[in-house]
Amino acid sequence: MALKSPLTTEPIPRLVRRIAVPASIGYFFNTMYNVVDTYFAGLLSTEALASLSLSLPVFFIIIATGTGISTGATALIANSLGAGKPEEARRYAVQGISFGILSGLALTVLGLLISPSLFRILGATENYLFMVRDYMNTLFFGTVLFLVLYMLNAVLNGQGETRPFRNFLIAGFFLNIALDPWFMYGGLGVPAMGVVGIALATLAAQAVGCVYLAYKVLQSGLVSKEDLGKAWPRLEPFKEIARQGLPASVNMLTVGIGIFVITYFVSLFGKEAVAAYGSAMRVEQIVLVPSIGLNVSTLTLIAQNNGARLFDRIQQTLDVTLLYGAVLMGIGTVLVLVFAKDLMAFFTEDPSVIRVGATYLRIDALVFYAYVVLFVHVAALQGMKRPLYALWIGLYRQLFAPVVVFWSLLHVFETGLTGLWWGIFGVTWSAALFTLFYARRLIGRESRTM
Repeated sequence: MALKSPLTTEPIPRLVRRIAVPASIGYFFNTMYNVVDTYFAGLLSTEALASLSLSLPVFFIIIATGTGISTGATALIANSLGAGKPEEARRYAVQGISFGILSGLALTVLGLLISPSLFRILGATENYLFMVRDYMNTLFFGTVLFLVLYMLNAVLNGQGETRPFRNFLIAGFFLNIALDPWFMYGGLGVPAMGVVGIALATLAAQAVGCVYLAYKVLQSGLVSKEDLGKAWPRLEPFKEIARQGLPASVNMLTVGIGIFVITYFVSLFGKEAVAAYGSAMRVEQIVLVPSIGLNVSTLTLIAQNNGARLFDRIQQTLDVTLLYGAVLMGIGTVLVLVFAKDLMAFFTEDPSVIRVGATYLRIDALVFYAYVVLFVHVAALQGMKRPLYALWIGLYRQLFAPVVVFWSLLHVFETGLTGLWWGIFGVTWSAALFTLFYARRLIGRESRTM
């Protein structure tokens, strides 16, 4: 008889909190890590701040790949554990780490080749181009560190263990506070490196994280040192990880494409508008941090209960996470509506940047819960090994709808920059509502065919 996982037997509300709270705390510090980078870049110059903002679409190539393949690995590991197949889960864990290493090497080469062209499309020229290129090239050289870290975390997430990653992200935040100014301005034998120093500080933190999470993976008992000898790439596990992970990666990549598209339209209004959008995105990330914890808990719980074929618990997981999300996003919406200008003033003293960013935040606050509805249901589908929907809705939300809607708003209706912000509102809510109805219908159909 297969040993039952506690994630398939214990009360759902308690499990959601147990998984989501550490994950949310960790991602809060990860977001604050990015805020620290933005803050120190702002101390250098508005051009440096705009360079970090302009790098977001390209940096998302790394984030998309790592998040996607780790989502696929988490779904496979958790489904195997829920079905009482620990050996299968172990195989996916070890092969997932190998998959991350090879993906990182490929992405390093690709990123170094294409990033200059992407930045030129976004309007970067001369010193502006050199600054953002040097920043991103430094990060691309460390891509393997990012992806190995993601895959180690997938092994832990598949077991419902989110505390180690939280611990790393907290430690990384404080390490970044120390390293950013040191590497930027130099001292103690280190030359002043400007924005390249910010990138090197990030890579140092990633290296520390890889060592720590590798230790925690071994400590979890799912993978032993002997199992690491089985990490040589094997076709069947790689195919399954790719089948589950690559649609999720492309879905996340569409987020980068979406930022690229938005940044393109925003850049039509100048550097100040780009700086405002990039800084406001940091605020949005902070508010949405709890939704990331809810996504992690949804993915893990639904994957394990899908493996155990417990569809009533799948439905209950969705109900609980949406309720928690409504409360948390309600608080975030009110705070951002009230303090939009003050939040922008943290990043810059430029009044035009503050004004544009505050306008964006007041409209964006009305979209916060739409993100929860969308992300939670996409995570549910991924946990049920239905990864392709995320790809299609991502392409709609980040590429096809924005290009049509934003172009029409700016060139046909001539709504200006504020119209662009309302376009984001409409596109996001339409995607969220469609995903809600699609996922609920699929879950109902699956439960009836048991």
